[in-house]
Amino acid sequence: MQSSTVEQLVTELPPLIEREILFGNPERANPQLSPDGKYLAYIAPDENNVLQVWLRTVGQEDDRQLTADKKRGIRIYFWTYDGEQLIYLQDSDGDENFHLYSVNIQSNIVRDLTPFQGVKAQPVDLDPNFPDEVLVGLNLKDLSKFDVYRINLKNGAVEFDTENPGNVVAWTADAQFQVKGAIAATPDGGSDLLLREATDKQWDILRHWGPDDGGYAVSFSEDGKTLYIVGSHDANAQRLIALDLTTREEKVIAEDSQYDVGGILMHPVKRFIQAVSFDRDKQEWQILDQSIAADFEAIAKVRPGEFRISSRDLADNNWLVAYLTDNGPVYYYAYNRESKTSTLLFSNQPQLEELPLASMQPISYQAGDGLTIHGYLTTPVGIPAKNLPAVLLVHGGPWARDTWGYSPLVQWLANRGYAVLQVNFRGSTGYGKDFLNAGNREWAAKMHDDLIDAVNWLVQQGIADPKKIAIMGGSYGGYATLVGLTFTPDVFAAGVDIVGPSNLVTLMQSIPPYWAPMKAMFAHRLGDLEKEEEFLKSRSPLFYADRIAKPLLIGQGANDPRVKQAESEQIVEAMQKAGKPVEYALYTDEGHGFARPENRLHFFAIAEEFLAKYLGGRFEPMADIPGHSGIVK
Repeated sequence: MQSSTVEQLVTELPPLIEREILFGNPERANPQLSPDGKYLAYIAPDENNVLQVWLRTVGQEDDRQLTADKKRGIRIYFWTYDGEQLIYLQDSDGDENFHLYSVNIQSNIVRDLTPFQGVKAQPVDLDPNFPDEVLVGLNLKDLSKFDVYRINLKNGAVEFDTENPGNVVAWTADAQFQVKGAIAATPDGGSDLLLREATDKQWDILRHWGPDDGGYAVSFSEDGKTLYIVGSHDANAQRLIALDLTTREEKVIAEDSQYDVGGILMHPVKRFIQAVSFDRDKQEWQILDQSIAADFEAIAKVRPGEFRISSRDLADNNWLVAYLTDNGPVYYYAYNRESKTSTLLFSNQPQLEELPLASMQPISYQAGDGLTIHGYLTTPVGIPAKNLPAVLLVHGGPWARDTWGYSPLVQWLANRGYAVLQVNFRGSTGYGKDFLNAGNREWAAKMHDDLIDAVNWLVQQGIADPKKIAIMGGSYGGYATLVGLTFTPDVFAAGVDIVGPSNLVTLMQSIPPYWAPMKAMFAHRLGDLEKEEEFLKSRSPLFYADRIAKPLLIGQGANDPRVKQAESEQIVEAMQKAGKPVEYALYTDEGHGFARPENRLHFFAIAEEFLAKYLGGRFEPMADIPGHSGIVK
């Protein structure tokens, strides 16, 4: 790096933001109103810095801790409709065999509702008219498929409800709380929309989506005559559709020619759809129910940025609204529909409020074959976006996408002096099926070419120093990092891979048993393990490890059920044997990513020093981090 740029980094960048602020636990997050509107629950750390569910009475300051998780912290919870219990999910050290627990808000008594070893719980539905029950998918009889069970919230009784024929991957209950709809994976890599008229009747196929189309069920209407679905059939992008179950006619309710349907807002009791969002460069709402138009208008004026309705009481008088921006915390407001007034509850990370955070700018560029690729650029505060060290930050999935908004990872990198580019390469979701399908069989090929085109764009714009660009990501982003260092060994100065697969053959051989119904989809989009092992090997970085010329840092969770520990260890071993520069951090109590703040702080301290060494950015020296499980090899 030129000395003038180094001096700029030192003198003009704002002060270092502590990793503890960026990667530690939120102060309070994910507030949810009780169905009767009397209580507010939220997630917050306890005295041991473990995330728990807390409760307060609305209008009072009687906050108290409800749960007592010992280690990983609680992130996903729901109110039940009996008004006395919350339910939450928790796994063991990242193994993803989630159990469903209930906690009584009066007694604080916690009950494991699914106390089955090695079994995973998938909540299906709760219903206000059936307050004492919850429908849950469990792979109790067969680890490869989830049958539906009806669990009594009063006494914990678990009753078998609906058998999975073997290929169902999602269930939908009607207004009578009966499982009447399902999505089933099909041998061609597509899926079927299934319906049964009664629980003792056979499943009928309402619609088939081929491997290049897709869709899912949203909800039955209150009278059971309509099924709301989202699908990309007869269009490029996924549309919201009302399917008349008597005539089997479909009526399009909301659509965009380029962007798939994103968020869907339903009435809390009456089962009709009120608004739909589309994630373009930023989120945009389309209102379908005019009775909430004035509410959305009032809400939009409260704060800049995007907003989401995160919770409502059953009377639909009170809403909780989350406001998201790119350069600050999430702000949560209580909104009263009668008075159209909003009251700030709290932000999830008050320490972020006064910090000089960077803004995230939507960008686009043409790929080598003319496809338009969208992404987001974030550059450091205080210095010109010229000839900077840069990090190409690749999202996981790959069937997912980056969106506009606050990212601790992005802010961390920008604060250290790096330009950060996030790219929705072909195969990313949200941009319609043509764009999604352009990624089929293109791992380490055109999907990677899109990333190289992103690097070239950064250089052509004068933003990045071509000799100081790193590639980094988790899951598929980790794989893309390995591809970057093996298939294009001269492009990147370094790579950081978090839980990325190195060998597509062993990846597919070791997937969790409950992914079995999706094997045909993987065969279509990635390559067929049974027939194309050599093709999959040709797209696997492990077999090109001898080409690696630049330093690599790998982070892995020992209990990852998706990308097993062996995926990282086999390429580490190959690099070490060949005398290639590799650092490896293994976390013994983590899975697919790092849930515990101690482990996040440890890994990103290592990553920060690693990037500073090879790109020249700033770093906060590694501090002692008690409680982390990292083993650096």
